[in-house]
Amino acid sequence: MPDIEQLVRIIREARQRSFDLVSDLRPEQLMGPRLAIVNPLRWEIGHVAWFQELWVLRHGLRERPVRADADALWDSSAIPHDTRWDLPLPSMAETKAYLCNVRDRVVERLSNRSPDPKLLYLALYTAFHEDMHDEAFTYTQQTLGYAAPHLVDTERGIEGGGGAWPGDAEVPGGTFSLGATADEPFVFDNEKWAHPVELAPFAIGRAAVTQRQFAGFVEDAGYRRPELWSENGWAWRSSLNAEHPCYWRHTEAGWQRRDFDRWVSLEPDKPVIHVSWHEAQAYCHWAGRRLPTEAEWEAAASLEPDSGSGFASRKRRFPWGDDPPVAERANLDGRAMGCVDVGAFPAGDSAWGCRQMLGNVWEWTADDFLPYPGFVPDMYLDYSQPWFRTHKVLRGGCWVTRSRLLRNTWRNYYTPERRDVWAGFRTCALAR
Repeated sequence: MPDIEQLVRIIREARQRSFDLVSDLRPEQLMGPRLAIVNPLRWEIGHVAWFQELWVLRHGLRERPVRADADALWDSSAIPHDTRWDLPLPSMAETKAYLCNVRDRVVERLSNRSPDPKLLYLALYTAFHEDMHDEAFTYTQQTLGYAAPHLVDTERGIEGGGGAWPGDAEVPGGTFSLGATADEPFVFDNEKWAHPVELAPFAIGRAAVTQRQFAGFVEDAGYRRPELWSENGWAWRSSLNAEHPCYWRHTEAGWQRRDFDRWVSLEPDKPVIHVSWHEAQAYCHWAGRRLPTEAEWEAAASLEPDSGSGFASRKRRFPWGDDPPVAERANLDGRAMGCVDVGAFPAGDSAWGCRQMLGNVWEWTADDFLPYPGFVPDMYLDYSQPWFRTHKVLRGGCWVTRSRLLRNTWRNYYTPERRDVWAGFRTCALAR
C-alpha cells in the first residue's frame, strides 16, 4: 500500500484529471443525449466524489454526509441509469465545489491521523474508482463526438512509431496459477485468488490485430457473411445493420475513422479499436484463428520460460518484470492521447515476446466474466458480483488507463455488444 504522502498525491491527481476531462465542455455537452452506454457527465463527475465521501468519510470515519441530498443524486446502485438525466442536479459550479470539499476533507483526515490500514484501503479504492470513471469520461466524449480532452497534468511526446509486430509467441502447456496472490498490496475482489488451471500449449499473437488486418476482413464482406458469426453475433450485427467498425467510414480516399471530433485516415499499424466481442470473434473465424482464453492471456503476459521446455511457476507482476510501468514500456496514462503502432514499446515485451500486453488497447478474451473459486465480494458489492456470466473479460488496459491500476491479473469486463469502449483484441492459432 502507498504511504500517506503517496496516497494524498494519488487522490489529488485523480481529482485533477476529473476536472481536466470536463473543463472544456459546454453545459449542454455535460448532459448530452440519453444513451444506454453513457452517463450524463455532470452526473458522473458528482458520482465519483459521492463514492469517495460514502466510503472514506461516512463508512471509514463515521462522519455525517457533506450534502443531505447526496444519496438521492449520485447513488448508482439505487438510481436507475435512464433517470439520471432527470435528477435535480446542482449546477456545475456547485458540483465542482462538492468535489473539492470531499477531496479536501479526505486529504485532511488522512494527513492528520496515524495510518489506519482500513482507511488507507478505502481511500485508495475510491481513487481507483475515480480513475476508472475518468477513462469512461474519455470514451463518452468519443461516443458523442466531442473534442479530445485536454489533460493538463500529463507529459507528452512518447515514442509512437514501431510499425507492425507480426507472428506468434509459442507458450508451452502446463499447470498455471490464474489470478492474484495474497502478497499483492491491493487487488479487486474478482482477482482473488490464484488457483490452478491446466493449459495446453498455444500460440498467441505477438501483437494486437491492426487496423490494416481488420480492414481485410471488412473488405472481404466479413460483415455480410453469417457463417463467420455466432448466432448471437449475427443477430447483433443485423440489428444495427453494421458493415464496419462503428467509427469507420469509406471515402474516395479510402477508409477513415473518427478520433473524437475529427476524421483521420486509417492507421494501418495501429490496433483496431472500438470493436465488440462479436466483431472480434467473427474476425477470428474469418482469419482461421481464435480469441485467447483469459488464462492463456495471463500466462503469456506473466510467465517466464524455465530451463527446459516448459514455463516457470513464478509469475511476473507486469509483462516485463516486477518494476512498475514507466513511459518507455507501455502506452498508458493518456500520454499519447490515442493508440500507437503495435510494434512500439519493445521494452515492455513479455518473456515470450508479446508486445503491449499492458496499455494501448484493451483486449477481448474468449471467456465469460466468472468468479474465481471461493469468490467473496469486497465491501463494494456492486463492483463485480452483479456482472458475472453476462459480461466478457478484457485484459491489459488501454492508452488512457492509469498505470497505477494495472497488473497482469487485472480483469475488466463488458457485455459482448459494447464497442464504444477502448477495446481491440489479439488472436491465437487454432489447436494443431
